[in-house]
Amino acid sequence: MEKTKPKTGKYALTYGLILGAVSVVFILMLYSLDMHYQGGSMVMGISILITIAMIVIGLMQFKKDNNGFMSFGEGLKIGVGIGLVAGIIGILFNQILAGLIDPEMMNKAMEYQKGLLAESSKMTPDQIEAQMETIKKYSTPSMQIVFGLVYSVVVSFLLSLIPALILKKKETIQ
Repeated sequence: MEKTKPKTGKYALTYGLILGAVSVVFILMLYSLDMHYQGGSMVMGISILITIAMIVIGLMQFKKDNNGFMSFGEGLKIGVGIGLVAGIIGILFNQILAGLIDPEMMNKAMEYQKGLLAESSKMTPDQIEAQMETIKKYSTPSMQIVFGLVYSVVVSFLLSLIPALILKKKETIQ
């Protein structure tokens, strides 16, 4: 009896849900430290490392369950699917955080960014204010959802390329 080939969607959903849950815990940790609106390279680096780890774990599990075989395309599908599912969870949680848990989050973020621009750039106060007005236009919930989804798909695609290439192993017909 021949074993059926595992479905990539199952792995994308499973590991996307896990990544989404880990991301929510990470955001709650930042919230407890009152750092959830600051971002920065350290937060971005940790988020990317967590995402890469979950993509690699998902790809390795699929390959293991598929008798050691995985095509590059299957790897990309799983990686992007993981990112998309986790992105949807993260976006939904961010909307809950900004709308219910900390309604002042966007104002805090704007003030924080304004302070960073004032101390690290040669912009005048008027230029900084114009920059803040531009940012406000793109900070609506609908724009956050659109940008969040695009970001999730693009970043997970890019982060899946190398692991999918390394882990791919074509099945040979004998």
